[in-house]
Amino acid sequence: MQRAFHAFFASIPHDWHRCNDIADYEGYWASIVYCYFAALGLTVIPEDVTDHGRIDLTILWPGRAYLLEFKVVELSEPGQALVQIEARGYHQKYAGQPVTLIGMEFSRAERNPVGFEWRRMP
Repeated sequence: MQRAFHAFFASIPHDWHRCNDIADYEGYWASIVYCYFAALGLTVIPEDVTDHGRIDLTILWPGRAYLLEFKVVELSEPGQALVQIEARGYHQKYAGQPVTLIGMEFSRAERNPVGFEWRRMP
């Protein structure tokens, strides 16, 4: 998945980033990932509310949930995407089924994912 997204973001024209600061915003990156999975016909829940905050993006597959958190590395410490999902216990909302936590970190300078971590929860 990491390689697929790297290639996908690399195909976005440079001109779409010029003279604007869109890559500074987590929502920009989240929107593109959302569209990617929604176009596949998957059940996708943006800003999935829990008792401890909001999951940036939840993807539901029959009997399984994927929870994604996005960060812009220039605005946070590396590794914080996965740390946030775990620290806030977002996976508890989907207890009783396998859950995969995915932290994706993007660089506004690179205009691509630069960090990708995941962890499977029982």
